[in-house]
Amino acid sequence: MAKVKTNYTCTECGGISNKWSGQCPACEQWNTVVETIIEATANRFSTPHQGLAQSAPVLSLTDIEALDVPRFGTGIEEFDRVLGGGLVAGGVVLIGGDPGIGKSTLLLQALANLSHRKNVLYVSGEESGAQIALRAKRLAVDAKDLKLQAEIQLEKILNTLADLKPQVAVIDSIQTVYSDALSSAPGSVAQVRECAAQLTRVAKQSGITIILVGHVTKEGALAGPRVLEHIVDTVLYFEGDSHSSFRLVRAIKNRFGAINELGVFAMTDKGLKGVSNPSALFLSQHDKQVPGSCVMVTQEGTRPLLVEIQALVDTSHLPNARRLSVGLEQNRLAMLLAVLHRHAGIAAFDQDVFINAVGGVKITEPAADLAVLLAINSSMRNRALPRGLVVFGEVGLAGEIRPAPRGQERLREAVKLGFSIAMVPKSNAPKQAIEGMTILAVERIDEAFAKMREIGD
Repeated sequence: MAKVKTNYTCTECGGISNKWSGQCPACEQWNTVVETIIEATANRFSTPHQGLAQSAPVLSLTDIEALDVPRFGTGIEEFDRVLGGGLVAGGVVLIGGDPGIGKSTLLLQALANLSHRKNVLYVSGEESGAQIALRAKRLAVDAKDLKLQAEIQLEKILNTLADLKPQVAVIDSIQTVYSDALSSAPGSVAQVRECAAQLTRVAKQSGITIILVGHVTKEGALAGPRVLEHIVDTVLYFEGDSHSSFRLVRAIKNRFGAINELGVFAMTDKGLKGVSNPSALFLSQHDKQVPGSCVMVTQEGTRPLLVEIQALVDTSHLPNARRLSVGLEQNRLAMLLAVLHRHAGIAAFDQDVFINAVGGVKITEPAADLAVLLAINSSMRNRALPRGLVVFGEVGLAGEIRPAPRGQERLREAVKLGFSIAMVPKSNAPKQAIEGMTILAVERIDEAFAKMREIGD
């Protein structure tokens, strides 16, 4: 019996090496190299439905007419927002998230809406047809025109796509699909990469919109090689705690729209429902102002959101004081505490500092810096910030407060929700007064604290 030949493949970048090592030599990630079987070379373009498209002629860029990409909605407003306005013919969307967070539920609702006006197909590799029918009945969706196939073999799925010619197809999930051309198990690096490439090729040639569901690792990243994210056009991530009733869908890549768009959903007994006023989710309801609480305006794609930042500062009983941040970058918290000490004279080296963004939202932009420092100072002094205060601004290492993009949109959203005082960087101060709002424009962190003391006194 011939000896099976193997090599070692990185699950992050797909790099191949002849021997195992703890660190991938290509992307330098640790513990990502796994042993895989070397597949025999085969002509993957031998069948008609896998044939290569005709070569496009070489044209000058000035001779090509720039046209907007036509889109069609799914009937779920928040989902369309994250997609950049809707689905694109021939586009490939990858959706990842923790088990049970609502990926299949959202796609079943979207396909049920689309089935009334388009030819759609749901390919399930994880559940039987009876299980999906039971879910559709529980969600009370009208899915009588929705076509379903329970299949995991790639060649049979491609034949179904060629025969049925749907306009939209969902593959749930890509990790369960396998190709007969490869001998490795479903979910392996080779299978995931090859099956995704074949489905993407079919989408581009036939104009079918394909939505792939992807598993995630325990770190929250999409399972399989990182090349999977480069193959597709759009990558969406489900965020939020599966035990909570709220779900966040974020776009981290979109060739046809803006990235970092955020869709907010509430999980109900009838499926996922879009939240019309998501800022209300991220603001705690206090009967009165409490110390350590500060409201900021963050920008998620084209949507401004008001989020409450909470801080708790307490005397540390450990040799090294703890620094814990939930929803914000922890390394940035350490930097902000150093700025607070150097430029405002407020030391926290013997204090445990805990920071939390209410509602489970993750804030990645630096415009949250000023809100974090004001919340920390409020908790240390045990004095609440003024009612109706909203802030935003990036804090530099020199103690300056730098402007944030789209400042006017942030202020308009705050006024709409009833906030009356805004502390903003001086560069973001509006040229004309905003009715019902007092603007406090500041340039340095010590100036911001001085104005807060004046208002409090």
